[in-house]
Amino acid sequence: MATALQLADGDPALVAAIHRCRRLLNRRALAGAAASVVPVPGLDWLVDAALISKLIPAISEEFGLSPEQLERLPQRKRDQVEKAVGVVGSMVIGKFITQEMVIKTAAAVGKRLTVKRAARYVPLAGQALSALIGYTAIRYLGEEHIRDCVQVCKEARLKLPAPAVPRRASVRG
Repeated sequence: MATALQLADGDPALVAAIHRCRRLLNRRALAGAAASVVPVPGLDWLVDAALISKLIPAISEEFGLSPEQLERLPQRKRDQVEKAVGVVGSMVIGKFITQEMVIKTAAAVGKRLTVKRAARYVPLAGQALSALIGYTAIRYLGEEHIRDCVQVCKEARLKLPAPAVPRRASVRG
């Protein structure tokens, strides 16, 4: 299976979006891993669900595939994107993320999450394993979504939006 970068086929806008998304993905996956270490029942699931419910829309937005961005497209281009989404088979591109979608998405890596939950109660080694599995699960979901977004953009010949400019705190003096 081709990676997102391989699918981008050297397109500079797609490659840049992939790198931005992977930086975001790494930060979120590390936060999920940190929550997995804490032996509070259910905390890791809550944190993972919250991370995923924010991560998927952020990745979609980088590729111009958020519901709001798609709504602004001309009808012809929107139809192309919908057709591409159907070909790729993504259930989250262009949709508002609901709790049910997060649960379905997490079910895709459910075995890993079940092992993570059990491993967390083994002192030290189990917590480290739990953190590793949590990190891997979020990375997997994020990478798959990035890959799907690249495929949709390529298939629909969608022009990516300009990257968001990071906000800087204003200094008053």
